[in-house]
Amino acid sequence: MRHAGAGPGDNFPATRWSAVVAARSPDPQQRERALDALAAAYWKPVFKYIRLRWNREFEDAEDLTQGFFAGLLERDLLGKYDPAKSRLRTFLRLCVDSFVLNEQKAATRQKRGGRSPHVPLDFEAAEGELRMCAMDPEDMASPDSLERFFEKEWVRSLFELAVDDLRQLCAARRREAVYRLFERYDLEEERTTATYAQLAGELGMAVTDVTNGLAWARREFRRIALDRLRGMCAGEEEFRREARAVFGWEVP
Repeated sequence: MRHAGAGPGDNFPATRWSAVVAARSPDPQQRERALDALAAAYWKPVFKYIRLRWNREFEDAEDLTQGFFAGLLERDLLGKYDPAKSRLRTFLRLCVDSFVLNEQKAATRQKRGGRSPHVPLDFEAAEGELRMCAMDPEDMASPDSLERFFEKEWVRSLFELAVDDLRQLCAARRREAVYRLFERYDLEEERTTATYAQLAGELGMAVTDVTNGLAWARREFRRIALDRLRGMCAGEEEFRREARAVFGWEVP
């Protein structure tokens, strides 16, 4: 997917909620909300990482992924996270390594406790994606390669969530045609050669509607993606640093 253009959000202030902070809350509802947000963004990278890094079979990687998130809050892992020392994705990846190692050491696997996240986990779809982006076996021994792989999959997951949020927003506002336009022009793997006039003809829109619709969709996509990213950060400084590092976007 190509990155959509930048621009300020309109009428919707950025969400200040953080899953990292909420996971440390004494309020169980806040903690559950945090688990769902973290699982939505990280379950695919975790599953794919376990499959490749630890060479686990599909069913075992599925079980380990669910077990990791089910115990994430129970083990208070996020209470140990320090954004001054590492990025959250690096911290979680190392937690996954520790979790898998502990599972290997266990003589028998007991039923895991913890609350499973209330987000759909389509492991079959994740497995299909994995077949298309498998790493070279030699790279699996390189910590830098593993870090890059995990980061790439996390960014992909974050963008998928933002795209789905935009689709739902367009549906709620009866702007499905604008979403189709955004999908056609900005989400296709191969850059379209169609002009705005041609797109207008294909979708039954005026050229000015294509121009304005794309501008609006890109603004909203950027706002949504940044809001999703903010939820994965412990504070404003980390959020701004991650926005620059991951998306190349400066936050006003």
